[in-house]
Amino acid sequence: MVSLLQTDGRDEHYFTEQPTSKLELGVVHTHLRGELFQFLTASSVFSKRRVDPGTRLLIEAMELPESGSLLDLGCGYGVVGIVAATLNPNLKIVMTDVNRRAVWLSKKNMERNKVTNIEVRKGRLYQPVAGLSFHTILSNPPTTAGLKTALSVVSQAPEHLKEEGLLQIVVRTRTGGKRFLSELKSVFGNVRIQARKSGYRVLISKKP
Repeated sequence: MVSLLQTDGRDEHYFTEQPTSKLELGVVHTHLRGELFQFLTASSVFSKRRVDPGTRLLIEAMELPESGSLLDLGCGYGVVGIVAATLNPNLKIVMTDVNRRAVWLSKKNMERNKVTNIEVRKGRLYQPVAGLSFHTILSNPPTTAGLKTALSVVSQAPEHLKEEGLLQIVVRTRTGGKRFLSELKSVFGNVRIQARKSGYRVLISKKP
């Protein structure tokens, strides 16, 4: 369910560093993994009116480590990372996004959902976590920003994963799905389909 707080005109692409559209806020209330969450959303961020089906499938299928570190890459308004933090408060989570508005929303949504084991950083893809490695990386790659940009989520992942760390992504089966499978196999030497639903797939690769 979403309730709009202010109306706006045209939106711009969510993979934008500094949105210029007039701010349009909303609140999404939803159940994920058996828990009730509420998320503040806004214009010029991804899927502002609902938790999109790809992200929802990723959350339903994601494998969380018992402890350690997790990266939510391209976090939007923070759905994946906040759910992970709620399910396992022992995790140290970093959420990143290039979009200033998304970063602001993620911080607000941490407060709304009462999670404290998250740090939010602004920057393009892996730039905000240069030199860091994680036990798990979760991402809904920005395919509408271009396949080259989206595939870099895969190609750059190994340098940000610990040994036997997992990259878990969700892709549209008919929009680059085969290309992502091929790229994961090439980069990691392994890939498995964790879940399928409504034209989406969750793909997981492990760093050797």
